[in-house]
Parts: sequence; C-alpha cells; structure tokens
Amino acid sequence: MNFKIQEVGPDSLSLFAQIPIAFQVDSILQVEKVDGGLGGLVLTERSVERPYVKDYDAQDEEGGPTDWPDRFDVSTWGFVLARFEGLPVGSATVAYDTPGLNMLEGRSDLAVLWDIRVHPEYRGQGVGSALLQRAAEWSRERGCSQLKIETQNVNVPACRFYASQGCVLGAIHRYAYTASPDVAHEAMLLWYLLL
Repeated sequence: MNFKIQEVGPDSLSLFAQIPIAFQVDSILQVEKVDGGLGGLVLTERSVERPYVKDYDAQDEEGGPTDWPDRFDVSTWGFVLARFEGLPVGSATVAYDTPGLNMLEGRSDLAVLWDIRVHPEYRGQGVGSALLQRAAEWSRERGCSQLKIETQNVNVPACRFYASQGCVLGAIHRYAYTASPDVAHEAMLLWYLLL
C-alpha cells in the first residue's frame, strides 16, 4: 500500500474526525493481583461474554478532534495525516509543552501521543506504524526523551500494537476511571516509547 504521511496544522482536524476510531472489544487484559498486590500485577487476556464496539469519539469528554483547539492550546502540538489516493486513512496527534495538561507531568522532555487512528479498512497495512514512527520523530526533534501513550485494558489490539513497536508498559492504574460510570470497569495502561 502506497500511502503518504505529512505534517499538517490544526486546520486539518476535520479530516482527522473523518477517520473512525471505534473498534470491536472481543477480549480484555484482566488486571490480576499477585500476593494481594505485593507481588505486582499481571495482565491476563480474557474473552468478553458479549463483544461490543467502543468508540472513543462518542465517549470522549474532551470531544473529538475538531473540539481540541477549543479546549486546549494546541499551538505546540504536532498533527500527522496519512492519505491514500488523497483520502485520509490515518492520523496522529502529539501533545507537547502544554501547561496544565496533566498527562505531560510538567516535564519538558515528555510528549504524549494524544490520539492515533487508522480507518478500519486500512488497519494492519503499516499505516499505524508509520504514524507512530513520525510522531516519535516529531517528539525527538523537540528534545523529548519519551513518548507517553494512554490506552485501556479493553483495547487489546492497541496494546499488542504498542508492544510490537517497542513501547514499554510503564504503569497500570486500575482505578483511573472510577469517576466515569460507563468506563469505571476499565484500567488505564500507560505505555512509553523511549526516544
């Protein structure tokens, strides 16, 4: 597949919004305590009783891509678009140097992969890998030593993807979403790509 990756500005976020981010949940990575937690946590893949579709855009409190500039100062963010035959097939957004954005931990050497999406018809064809690689390059060019990525234990394909790209699971937060009843059962997984 011959697709083109290009850096764009926030004026292209309407194209990002055209790319579905929904996925089918067939299994989860169940968080299990070892020795009451003293021996650490183990992730075990388990099938779900009733598969369902999860759509981050439909549940996102920050809204979809076109809402980000209204909620955040995106002037220092990076936006990467993948096109195939002129059509948007994937995108990645990197948050960097944004005061008040907790995911950045107040660090100047950390960037966050805020969003990555690949159209379902083009998944598994190298688009995601190319987007992640470009996001890492973008972050490295700004002096970052790590790219941080948040996902959930219900997104097993994303977890496998990040692991295959050299990302390291740095934290499991079992109760991160307790205040949000619709996703309170999910655990936050934080991945780090060393740059």
